[in-house]
Formats: sequence, structure tokens, C-alpha cells
Amino acid sequence: MTPLDLPATSWLNAPAHSNWRQAEAHRLLAFAKAAKLPDGFGNLDAKGQLAPGARAQTMNTARMTHCFALAHLQGVPGYLAYAEHGVTALRGAMQDARYGGWFAHPGGHDDSGKAAYLHAFVALAASSAVVAGVDDAPALLADAAQVLESHFWCEGEGALRETLSRAWQLPEPYRGANSNMHATEAFLALADVTRNTLWLQRALRIAERIIHTHAAANGHRVIEHFDALWQPLPHYNQEHPADHFRPYGTTPGHALEWARLLLHLEASLAQAGLHAPDWLLGSARALFDGACGQAWHADGAPGFVYTLDWADRPVVHARLHWVHAEACAAAAALLQRTGEAHYEQWYRRCWDFIANHFIDHTAGSWHHELDALNQPAGSIWPGKPDLYHACQALLLPGLPLAPSLASALAGNVTR
Repeated sequence: MTPLDLPATSWLNAPAHSNWRQAEAHRLLAFAKAAKLPDGFGNLDAKGQLAPGARAQTMNTARMTHCFALAHLQGVPGYLAYAEHGVTALRGAMQDARYGGWFAHPGGHDDSGKAAYLHAFVALAASSAVVAGVDDAPALLADAAQVLESHFWCEGEGALRETLSRAWQLPEPYRGANSNMHATEAFLALADVTRNTLWLQRALRIAERIIHTHAAANGHRVIEHFDALWQPLPHYNQEHPADHFRPYGTTPGHALEWARLLLHLEASLAQAGLHAPDWLLGSARALFDGACGQAWHADGAPGFVYTLDWADRPVVHARLHWVHAEACAAAAALLQRTGEAHYEQWYRRCWDFIANHFIDHTAGSWHHELDALNQPAGSIWPGKPDLYHACQALLLPGLPLAPSLASALAGNVTR
């Protein structure tokens, strides 16, 4: 699985492109600093401001902590304090001192439950903060790993349970591909930081279930929703098709994200001396090519639509920034892995689209959503609360497929 040499004309080799990515990442990070609240990080509006009475969000705090730790690891001054602030918040009122785990908000005792999705991001943030040298990060990491292992990981299923009550009872009779996808990312980081290859084996088991079993049998369209026995729920949320985390139908952005993660998993397994099955590369290709063929220009305008039905017809026509960021990162990973010009073309196409439509040179950061005419919108994701997807897309093309992002930056590893 040795990555091939890239063409001399590839943007991945171009100093100007690398400089552009670094400058854009620094611009995003500077914008995101305004999200700081006394007890974590909140959601910024389209102008980069916190609303009056803004409340810290645990998910946003975890994602911001991860990104600020990455900034420090790049050698950008001033961001270690922000990573430290995030770790302190995650070890403070966001953490359930009685039962363990994390609330969705600081002191959120009345939250509806504890979600695997959220806890995967806490583990990712803790892993990156450990690598960045944040003092309290090892304790946060130990807590996050223990919670994932004790309450969410199901050995018999080879995947995570979805949501449980505050006291770790009443498991939701639902299984989700989205939470398990982000667990796969978190497990790769945990394997790097803890040197425990069990996390890699668990990541492979998740990918085997979600991708090698279900998606492969569905033309590499990722099935997102399942019952507690892992039977697909194709009509789930049909009445609420634009749900933030559980939309109806297929989500092409997740196929793109999975394509990248499969290549990281392949490289990480090989680096650890473990067997990396051939289907990882084959599925990465099929997921990426399918998503591009089905969702790009699906309604007559450029860009990836948010969701499709099971006949590959657009359901939610909005273009979301995270989908296009993941497309760039996945194209870069496939280009690095295969050296094929096909992926170079998609890499350039997606960055051109982001530069022309998503980057906001007036108010800062990126628009998070565009409508079907590629004009800024906010029906699904108002404001600019998310740094994670764009930041990673700007950093990943300059790094190898393994180790994970923070570890690669810490070792000053380049391709």
C-alpha cells in the first residue's frame, strides 16, 4: 500500500497552494477566537459575533479545542491558551461529575441523553490536546476513553451504541453511521496517543459493518440509520429531511468523509504492522466516485447537494461547507494514495468552488450553507459555528495518511 509519487504538476506539490492553505487556515483560526466564553466555546453568527446570552456548546468546545491544539502544533503562537481553555471547560461543568460522560451544555443535567457522537469529539479533542502538551489533557483523555469503552462500545456489535440516559440506562433503539464514522476518526487518534492498537482494530470493525457490509451492498451509498439490530431504516426522518445530524436518505458528504477515513485506517494499520484489507482502498474509491457522480451538479447547478433519496434524486438542495471541505480532503487522500489524475481534477474543482462560493472575504471565515443557486443561506446551519471541517481540509493535504493529524504535526511529518 505504498503511496505513489504525485505528478510534478499536482497542487499538492505546489508551494503556492501550500502557502494559500496555511494562510487560509490562519484566517479561520483568528476568526474562531471570538467564540470563547468563560465556560467553553459558543456558536458565532455570520459576522463572527456571539449572540447576547450565548451559551457554550460541548460539541463546539471539543471541536474548537481540537483545532486550536492543531494550530499550536503547527507553531502558530497564541493558540495553546485556547486549547487549554477548551480542556478546562471539558473537565468542568460540561462533564457529569456524578455519572461520568459529558452533557451537551455546561451543567446540562436535563439534557435528553448522552450521545456517542458528542463523546467521540471529546475523545478527539483530548487526543490532540495531549499531543499539544496541554497539562490536563491526559486526564481528559483517560476519562473519554473509559466512557467510550464502558458505555458506548459494544463488542458484540463491533460498533457504538447511539444514545443513553444520563445514568447510562435506557439505550436508544437506534444505531447511527454518523456517530460511528466520527468514532472511527477518534479511534485512530486514540491509537496514536495511547499506542494501543485495540483502537485500530475497533475502527476496522466499525468500517467493516458500516461500509464493507452495508454500504457495499447498497452500491456504496452509505446507509445512515439502523435499528438496534442493525437493520437499515431507509425511511427514517422522511418527514424531517433536513435534520442536522440524521437527515433522510443518503448524505454524499459522509461518503466522501468515509473515503478519506478508510485510507487513514489502511495506512494506520500498515504502520502498526497489522493487516490492512484490500477492500479499504476499493471502497474508498467507490465511495468517492459514487458521491461525485451522484451529488455534484445533481440539480443543474455546481456543488454537492446535501442529501439524495434512494434513487439518487436531490432531496435537500442546500450546499453545506463541510461537504465540500471533506471532498477536498478525500480527493487529496486518494490522489496521494493512487497518484491518479482523476483525483487531482476533483481536488482542484472543489477548492475552486470553495474559493468562489464559500469563503467570505468580507465578514470572515466561510459561509456554512448555500442555497440551490449557490447564494449564502442559513436554513440548516445558520451562522459560522464550525471550524473543524474547514481547518482539517486545509491541513490534511500537506500530511501523510498516517499517523493522525495531531501526531503528524507534532512530528513535523510531511509527505
